[in-house]
Amino acid sequence: MWRLVIGNQNYSSWSLRAWLFLRLNEVDFDVQRIALYTGSAKAELLRYSPAGKVPVLIDGNICVWDSLAICEYAIENLGLPGWPTEGAVRAEARSLVAEMHGGFGALRSQFPMNCRRTPTPVPPDDAALADIQRVDAIWSSCRERFDKCGPGLFGDWSLADAFYAPVVLRFDRYCLPCSESARRYMDAVLMLPAMQEWVAAARQETEVLPQFEV
Repeated sequence: MWRLVIGNQNYSSWSLRAWLFLRLNEVDFDVQRIALYTGSAKAELLRYSPAGKVPVLIDGNICVWDSLAICEYAIENLGLPGWPTEGAVRAEARSLVAEMHGGFGALRSQFPMNCRRTPTPVPPDDAALADIQRVDAIWSSCRERFDKCGPGLFGDWSLADAFYAPVVLRFDRYCLPCSESARRYMDAVLMLPAMQEWVAAARQETEVLPQFEV
């Protein structure tokens, strides 16, 4: 059985991405949770990954770290439908995942993921607002073109949706400005049973990390 090492479910956006993708594809795996920023957390994580970060997938003697690498490993080894089937659409989906994987630093910094947060407006600074507008444009464009194919960004739920799911939570918990089409997409993601399972587990956690409490 695969084992996925994750961090605090309330705060760890990268853990959510890998966990959600596996859940959406009904992969059978165990979860090992490590409370981040505790005295022993770094040493424990270094047992599994030289990067010392979550998430980490353990498959026998194989360890895979980084959310995107984990998802790609699952696609290759289990034959999961992670990407759209049509070539041009698949290329766009990969571009959007890469953009999320390496971008939106202002949005991430000003609005850390916090599943337990009561939705309350927080005004973004100019840099975060630019990121917010770009995300809204992505969601709105995808839903306009693929609305009749399913609820995900490209119709069927895909790797792209797993990667933007933590941003959905950020938009919702900080009441960030968005278009109606973006809001409908957010509601569809938030209603996913897997997302509700993750948030419910996050609400049961007791750790409070002040650096992520806005």
